[in-house]
Amino acid sequence: MTPPPAPRTFPRTFVPATLDLSDFAQIEPLFTALQQRALHSAAELERWIFDISELAAVLSQEGSQRYIAMTCHTDDTEIEKRYLHYVEEIQPKCKPHWQKLDELYLASPWRSALPQPRYQVFDRNTQADVSLFRQANIPLQTQEAKLDQEYNKICGAMTVQFDGAERTMPQMSRYLEETDRARRQSAWEVIARRRMTHEAEFDRILDDQIKLRVQMAQNADCATYVDYAFRMFRRFDYTPKDCFTFHDTVRKTVVPVLRQLQEGRRRAMNLPSIRPWDLGVDPKGRPPLRPFEGSARLCAGVHKVLERLAPDLAADFALMQERKLLDLESRKGKAPGGYQSTLDEDRLPFIFMNAAGMHDDVETLLHEAGHAFHALAAREDPLLAYRSAPLEFCEVASMSMELLGTFAMDEFYAPAERDRANRKLFEGIIRLLPWIAQIDAFQHWIYTHPGHTTTQRNTFWLELDTQLGGNVDWTGYEDIHATTWQRQRHLWGCPFYYIEYGIAQLGALQLWSLYRKDPSKALDGYRRALALGGSRPLPDLFAAAGLRFDFGPETVGPLMEQIAAELARIPE
Repeated sequence: MTPPPAPRTFPRTFVPATLDLSDFAQIEPLFTALQQRALHSAAELERWIFDISELAAVLSQEGSQRYIAMTCHTDDTEIEKRYLHYVEEIQPKCKPHWQKLDELYLASPWRSALPQPRYQVFDRNTQADVSLFRQANIPLQTQEAKLDQEYNKICGAMTVQFDGAERTMPQMSRYLEETDRARRQSAWEVIARRRMTHEAEFDRILDDQIKLRVQMAQNADCATYVDYAFRMFRRFDYTPKDCFTFHDTVRKTVVPVLRQLQEGRRRAMNLPSIRPWDLGVDPKGRPPLRPFEGSARLCAGVHKVLERLAPDLAADFALMQERKLLDLESRKGKAPGGYQSTLDEDRLPFIFMNAAGMHDDVETLLHEAGHAFHALAAREDPLLAYRSAPLEFCEVASMSMELLGTFAMDEFYAPAERDRANRKLFEGIIRLLPWIAQIDAFQHWIYTHPGHTTTQRNTFWLELDTQLGGNVDWTGYEDIHATTWQRQRHLWGCPFYYIEYGIAQLGALQLWSLYRKDPSKALDGYRRALALGGSRPLPDLFAAAGLRFDFGPETVGPLMEQIAAELARIPE
């Protein structure tokens, strides 16, 4: 494969190249210079904004690199120390300066002369940030981040002895696809009981975070942390009421399909009931899908999928490989999960995941590659604030790649296995949407009932499960059932960041539907919307891709009908 051309670089024009980013004494004079700069025109104001953006990108990249290193090596105390130093000593000291710069921007007499609607979103975002800022919240946010790090460290160190070897949690997930039911149950029990050894710690960490978050909301004069979170996430285009509409729509249009699928699985497997360890295995007893061995084969296959879909996206992926912007293998000491992080000064994406040779890994890499394509599509914008989009559309970029990948999955599989893999994706969407609704409804309850006990929290989770869960029999494992929410790390690290996946899944399904009719038109819309970054309101980003921004049954119902038709077409 011919190496991709080197991407355009963006030399610093304001921040000194020799700046020591671990020393706030060197950083602070840059803030002071920006705050004291005299501005005499709209052009000078815009230049000032670009310089602020450069400083923000430099500091953001430093934080991202330290976070990446920490999640790749949670057992390295020196790396952890460097990360915590940045979280505790650099970021908190920067926050009052960012606030001062925001206030100066809003007070500038030249603000109204900036080009419109170019600065519409920038304006409203800055106003929201200024309205939330409180000096008293800075140490609370630092404590919140340290508690999240504690959760990550526990998860990263979690291993079990199974099949004669020490294995990480991501490595254990492949055993849940084994056709031997007793072996599958044994693996599930080992995983679940290992997690339960930390049940009290996870509860304690979350309880401490809830107290901090409620206090932050009170400090910012918000009625509840729900109000605080919606403003923090800049949710200008929908409300908590819209979230409840999403929950209700999913309950009415998706949950019946989920339960129907699980009943079909029970019959196919000739079981009296579906147990938690029966959800990942092939219902016909076929061997698990094993699309690759090793990350090199995973990358090669994904590259071929992308070449089939859009050569320009394949070139973007090749660039990441060439620049070593991927860490894909699961190993001891590595944090769980997967993410894409943007190195904001270089304007390049980085992908982190825990590959274990499963089909889910293919979907994960396509998903995170979608985020990376988004970062690369918007990298030319001089405003850091516009080089990323609202989370609800960021996930459209990623989830769309999973769905479009179904059209080229034969790069990993023979036809029969390809159909199994694609069926797995669509069934996964039917499972995911109710889970998203359940987690989101759970979070709304948690932060509107902040004085709850752990028992009340688990009880409410089980009540939600009767409305939004499937037909799974948890007899004998009721304690594990009541704490299944503890698997969702967003509750600790990104509170209220989860409904975005549901909103985005509806957008991605619409793009998939468009692609089936006109691939070229769908991809043109995808590229056009990604290139906008975050420069337009959320409904405009959806519209640019040819999608509806809507959570109601009139949008969701027809999409479920199309999935049902696709599942009927694909052999079981």
